[in-house]
Amino acid sequence: MAAQQELQVRQKQEVEKAQESTRPMRAFLPTTDIFETDDALTMLLEMPGVDRENIEISVENGVLTVEGKINFSKYEGLQPVYSEYNIGPFRRTFRISSRIDQDKIKAEMQDGVITLVLPMAEQAKPRRIDVK
Repeated sequence: MAAQQELQVRQKQEVEKAQESTRPMRAFLPTTDIFETDDALTMLLEMPGVDRENIEISVENGVLTVEGKINFSKYEGLQPVYSEYNIGPFRRTFRISSRIDQDKIKAEMQDGVITLVLPMAEQAKPRRIDVK
């Protein structure tokens, strides 16, 4: 039987300024899990409080950017009694290799979790070569 590993709760982190921003705002780093198979990379990003229509995902120059904005009107007039995470926008960037078929990246969202599927390009997939 495999040894069980206890999950550790991570504190929410702010995005470190890797690039110059044109908008002065702080953003949070969404917690992310990445799984790899022979066919694709699958990424799960947690963005609690972000609505589907407020998510922007783009790929440019080999960089995948995922941004989620919070609709603050839901929180107007509320005073938190207890809070485990701050409310704010999320932003995360990933450099992706040429092994990923950028035209076939798919995204969906359910219950505050974005699932991104980054399929491997055909030439990057493992294959068997017949000997003649």
